Amino acid sequence: MKKPRASRQRKLQSKTIGMAPGTLVHVGEIKTEHPIISVFEYNSSHLTERALTPADIATLKPDADNKLWLNIHGLHDAELMKLVGAAFKLHPLVMEDILNTDQRPKVDTYDNYIYIVARCFHYDKNEMAINSEQISLVMGKHFVLTFQERPTGAFEPVRERMRAERAHIRELDSDYLAYALLDVVVDRYFIVLEDMGNDCETLEEQLLHKPSNSLLHKIHQLKRASMELRRAVWPLREVINSLLRNDDARFSAGTILYLRDVYDHTVHFIESLEAIRDLLGGMLDIYLSSISNRVNMEVRALTVVAMLFMPATLIAGIFGMNFHFMPWLADQDGFWSALGLMAGIAISMGLIFWRRQWLSR
Repeated sequence: MKKPRASRQRKLQSKTIGMAPGTLVHVGEIKTEHPIISVFEYNSSHLTERALTPADIATLKPDADNKLWLNIHGLHDAELMKLVGAAFKLHPLVMEDILNTDQRPKVDTYDNYIYIVARCFHYDKNEMAINSEQISLVMGKHFVLTFQERPTGAFEPVRERMRAERAHIRELDSDYLAYALLDVVVDRYFIVLEDMGNDCETLEEQLLHKPSNSLLHKIHQLKRASMELRRAVWPLREVINSLLRNDDARFSAGTILYLRDVYDHTVHFIESLEAIRDLLGGMLDIYLSSISNRVNMEVRALTVVAMLFMPATLIAGIFGMNFHFMPWLADQDGFWSALGLMAGIAISMGLIFWRRQWLSR
């Protein structure tokens, strides 16, 4: 049986207890066997895309004529992370946070760069569950570093834009590339939201038709998924709002306009997610009401059956009394007369119940 994510995470976090701040220990699941290092070196007129070995990292020298985007898939190699940190002069606490893959979205500002944490989500339609991974982004002057737990294709639209001839994204500095990467992450949230919304509509139709315990379990799974999304997107909203303030002038005025659009998308996503959470809460109310109504129907059916047999029970009880002289005891047809009386009363009551629609609802 698969352990719950929370219990697995507590076990992984215990690895870092008592260690000095900045110690590079991977906390999380290993989602790719070997780290994959790729780099885009670009300016307005050329683009070089290549795979790197760990030894090549020290040779990277970003400047205004040779901006770069370094991406790493797989975060469990502490030695590789040390090489990256040394090459770009990253603070040990930043490297520690990159390897700790259970970070909440946040932004930390340093002298020569900013560090941003976001989360990427994938929706499992079969399990109705959310799979999450951490994305770490470091934006410095003329360079962007991204760290992902595994290859997901999340940044592929940005790569395609950079490969295009006369790409606008290559003409701008690293702040615009950082915006483009954040924009892709937020846009992917809407894909997850759409899939969850479709499942909610399907569950609602099934719930109105025939509520069951399996539907209740699926509703709880979707509620858990919506809570996980909410825990990630609310902090991300504050991250983007902090970037918009631009206190240290890391983003150009033109890029700030685009960041506002990302902020609007984040707010829109939160509002849509709240609507789904309200829908799930309403579905729980529908389920409880349906179960209560079904119990009432079953109790009413049992009551009708009991009332139909009550006159017969009364008549049988009367004729069962030990008196010597009672009507129909000596009559040859008395037994059949008593049965006819019982049946007549039951049929009359059944007709009354039917006319009052007690038997049809």
